[in-house]
Formats: sequence, C-alpha cells, structure tokens
Amino acid sequence: MSEKPPFKADHVGSFLRPKALLDAREQHQNGQISAEALRAVEDEAIRGIVKFQEDLGLKGITDGEFRRTFFHTDFLTQLDGVVAEGGIQVKFHSKEGDLDFAPPIMKVKSKIRHSKPIQLADFEFLKSVTNGTPKVSIPSPTMLHFRGGRNTVDKTAYPEMDDFYADVTKAYAEEIRSLADAGCTYLQLDDTNLAYLCDPKLREATRARGDDPDELPRMYAHWINACIADRPDNMTVCVHLCRGNFRSAWAAEGGYEPVAEALFQELAVDGYFLEYDDDRSGDFRPLRYVPKGKTVVLGLVTTKLDELESKKDLKRRIGEAAEFCPLEQLALSPQCGFSSTFHGNEIAVQAQADKLARIIEIAREVWGEI
Repeated sequence: MSEKPPFKADHVGSFLRPKALLDAREQHQNGQISAEALRAVEDEAIRGIVKFQEDLGLKGITDGEFRRTFFHTDFLTQLDGVVAEGGIQVKFHSKEGDLDFAPPIMKVKSKIRHSKPIQLADFEFLKSVTNGTPKVSIPSPTMLHFRGGRNTVDKTAYPEMDDFYADVTKAYAEEIRSLADAGCTYLQLDDTNLAYLCDPKLREATRARGDDPDELPRMYAHWINACIADRPDNMTVCVHLCRGNFRSAWAAEGGYEPVAEALFQELAVDGYFLEYDDDRSGDFRPLRYVPKGKTVVLGLVTTKLDELESKKDLKRRIGEAAEFCPLEQLALSPQCGFSSTFHGNEIAVQAQADKLARIIEIAREVWGEI
C-alpha cells in the first residue's frame, strides 16, 4: 500500500468557505476586525475542514485554501515586483448560461524577488493540526506570463525576458526550499495555462499577441522544471490543469492533445491532476504519452454540479483511461477544487462530502487502497 502521494483517492485542494469565514473576511475588508482576528477565524475554520477530510478518510490534507481570495493572486502578489491590476474580461460558461468575470491581471512592475516566505506559516499551521499528509497548493509560475505575455512584464525592469524567467525561477526555488525545510512533502502547482492552450480560440488569441501556442507548452515545461529542480527527493510535486473554475463555470474547452507530449514527456513532475468531468476535456488518448513512474489523477467527479456520479460510470471511465495508461498509474479525484475563488461553486456542502466519499469508495474497489 502506497503512503506516497498522489493518493488513489485524492482531491485538488479548495473547499467551500463556511459562512463564519466569509463574514469575517467581509468584516476585515470593512475595517471592522483586525488581520489577527481574521486569522483566528481562519485557523478555526481550517481545523474544521481538516477534521472533515480526515473523517472521510482522505490521506492528503489541505487547509481548504481558506486564507485565499483567488487561487493565484494572494500568492503571486507577495513576490516583490508583482501587482494585481484591474481585470481581464473573460466569458465563463456554465450549464445555466454564461457569466462575465474579470479576474485580476498579474503585472510585473519591477524586479521579482522572494524577500520572505509566502506559504511557510500557513503550512506550519496545517501541519500542526493534521495527522495526514499536508498538501500545499501554489500557482504555477506560468500565471505570471500567459494572460498577457510580454505586455504584462515591464520593459524597464526586464528588457530581456530571459532575466524575468530567471528571477521567477529563483523566487520559486527559494519558496519551495523554505517549505521543504519545514517538512513539506506534497506540493501542487495550479496551472490553468497549459489547459487553456488546449482551446482553439485561446490558442488563436495567443498567436495574435505574438506567442507560439505550439512552443509555449514546451517552454512552460522547462520553466517549471527549473523552478522545482532543487526539491528534495521526499517531496512529491504534482501539477493541476484547470480550464477555469468560477461559481460552477469554466472558461476553456478542448482535449489535451495539443499539450500532451510536452506535458507528459518533458514536464518533470510526479503526477498530474487532470479535468475529465465532461466532454470539454476530450478523450483519454493523450494519456498514451504518460511515462512509467508518473501518476495521472483522473478528475472524473465534477465540482461544478450537485449530481453524484454513479459508481458504474466512474469505473467504466477509469477502464477507458486504462487503455492508454496502466491502471496502477491512475488515481481518482474531483476535476477541480470546490472553491477556486472565495465565492465557491454553486454546489451544496453535502454534495461536496458525498462526492469525496464516492471517490474513496471507488478507489478502494478499483485499487484496493486510498
């Protein structure tokens, strides 16, 4: 039985925020409570979500991303030189219709430096309140490039993009080292951009601004590799590919084929959390590129809808995936987090529990372990 992540029954990381936490966040924004008071509420909520995960039987435990507003901005803006400005209008799609959402744009205004640990205190708290394997999720470094390319990186600070990539790499390496020194053995990089490069419309938009959508996946793979190159042998690093997750809506569509070779053959991570909850993710054929020794966590269970997937359908789809990647290299999870932004998906708290329980049940029946 494997005790090393990713686990046969796993999850992406974020959970629906409890009302007390949302209220405290609003009170802090309005100047009614201090940052210390907000953190105390966060601590209590995290104790609760840790117990929730452990009671279900999950081995990989997160803090639910309860301290974050967005999955990426809270981390990236703590790097010197990075600011969040305005918003880029994105059309998100859902079963109920389209949503307009303008997530903040990451802009690089000056030299990027890692002047202080970013996730260290949060990890140390999580580690202190769980008996499981604490998992830390951070945004992929590509989140500082893809949304705007060269246009979001100040040309005075970085006349040459190679210097930008080098500074981001150094900052990430220092952050990962601080986590490793504190005992972190499970790290996840959240990357929407490799998944967005599967979408024909977004590929065309990338080409229109002067970047090559065929070359970017390879470049991104090498960039991420440089960021994680010095991780210790006992740290598992996974990447989660997401096509957008805002109030049960998504932004991108398209199968993994355009990025599959770079993703599986060139990206030096240990595992992949892949969205596979509906037709917009394509078929399993891209999994033919997965080499031995790597794990693909199949995101077959949607976090966007209340309806619980049937055991029969889940087992059938795992079997279909196993035609392209050996069963022992597969695992099961939800397709995304339940709350990639503080807003949360349009899903019931009980459905969140039911879906994770179903994943654990299937893992035991398919692999004999969780």
